[in-house]
Amino acid sequence: MRNSKVKCLAPRTANARPSMADLASSPLFLLVLVVSAFSLPLVFLVWIRNTARYGREPWSTVLKTFAWGAVFSVIIALVFSLVLVLTLGQIQSLNDFFARRFADPGTAIGVLIVAPVVEEAAKGVGARAGRRQTQSRTDGLVYGAAAGLGFSATENLIYGLAALLVPGVGASGSLIVVAVRSFSSTFLHASSTAVLGYGLAKSWLTGNTWVLLPFYFVAVVMHATFNLFSTLALTYGDQNDPVAETLAFLGAVTFAIVAISIVRFKLASGRPAPSR
Repeated sequence: MRNSKVKCLAPRTANARPSMADLASSPLFLLVLVVSAFSLPLVFLVWIRNTARYGREPWSTVLKTFAWGAVFSVIIALVFSLVLVLTLGQIQSLNDFFARRFADPGTAIGVLIVAPVVEEAAKGVGARAGRRQTQSRTDGLVYGAAAGLGFSATENLIYGLAALLVPGVGASGSLIVVAVRSFSSTFLHASSTAVLGYGLAKSWLTGNTWVLLPFYFVAVVMHATFNLFSTLALTYGDQNDPVAETLAFLGAVTFAIVAISIVRFKLASGRPAPSR
């Protein structure tokens, strides 16, 4: 999100209202930011969990999986993303390939390769919290989505906090960042990891670990596709092409909404009998 210019405000008097800078640094605003980052992912968690017509998953396990995604998956993703970024940065041919197509090849590699590969695997670790309650493949959709939603909630918070460090963004801009991500990347994280969760459930129920790989690949491709649209939107924005920027952004949002709709359709059409 590009920064908007703001006018400098005169110094506050004792009776003046707090400035946006003061608000952004207050403990109360940080609490508001945390609530904002987690509220919609939790609402979407209820929405997805209750989509299932039969044998809805127990709340204790669903919330546990959400928490795993919000904490452990994020930590794993941060560590391994750093390792992979440093590793791929040493591959000159890869950097040259992206340099011919993107103004910032390092960022492009990060969002199109590193983030999808690492984050989907990390969220898959979080989804494993639902293994004991998994009795059918569609159960994996719920636990995958739960881990993805937890991950997205923490990611929303991180991006919101990062926005506060950008001059001119302030408290309102930080909340806008969280709101936009809540209706775009949050759906992406839920849907892509739901696909991975389906593969995890299939591997658990069949005892065949290798059946997970195609679902992981699909999740990575979904994630990379969404990030490509988002990257194009930022690129066109920097080039002052508002039409292309808007179309790319709408492409990302549409992709995420369609993906989560397909997941919900699969859940709603699930049968009561477990498939083992």
